[in-house]
Amino acid sequence: MKKLITSSCLILIILFISCTSTKITSSWREPEKHLHSGEWKKILVVSLLKNETNRRKVEDEMVKHLKGKGVASYTYLDDNFNKQNEEELKKKIKADGFDGAITMRLIDVDKEKVYIPEERNLYPNYYNNFSQYYNRSLHYYSTPEYYVVTKTFIIETIVYSIEEDKIIWSGITETFNPNGIKYTTKEIAKVIYKKMIDEGFIQKN
Repeated sequence: MKKLITSSCLILIILFISCTSTKITSSWREPEKHLHSGEWKKILVVSLLKNETNRRKVEDEMVKHLKGKGVASYTYLDDNFNKQNEEELKKKIKADGFDGAITMRLIDVDKEKVYIPEERNLYPNYYNNFSQYYNRSLHYYSTPEYYVVTKTFIIETIVYSIEEDKIIWSGITETFNPNGIKYTTKEIAKVIYKKMIDEGFIQKN
């Protein structure tokens, strides 16, 4: 029984450490602002990451989630456009018919070292021969202690109205031990969308 309980505890610890979960720690919305499903037709998706490959992956995944309404910034704002010119950028996205923009930015990565204690179990060896079986002798075997480093990614997501030229929703999410950009982006999008529905920010027709 002791062996079973100890092993089960270890399995639960490993599952807890290896799983990925996202939660919203804070959010803000423009008071009384509501978006109706299907209201926005064209949304610019911007990922503010230093790594160019990761930036494109995040934007591509968010575009997929928007089901034909999203446009990745890396495909829209190419090297021929001066991204530093704020007025030109504002004119361009309005002229091209964008209703809104969604930005995602990595704020911080919180690392924690988790200690997994040594595991000792009682292992019956009395099945080897009759005398051992008779005496019901037991001996110990153990799994050495070790450490696991966990990571929590803190990401800021902001939704802008292009027509009103202002922020209408923002939120901070924490993702524990992210399992790749593709899965993490989908998870964040799902959690944020549910939050917006719960808040009444997005209203289904």
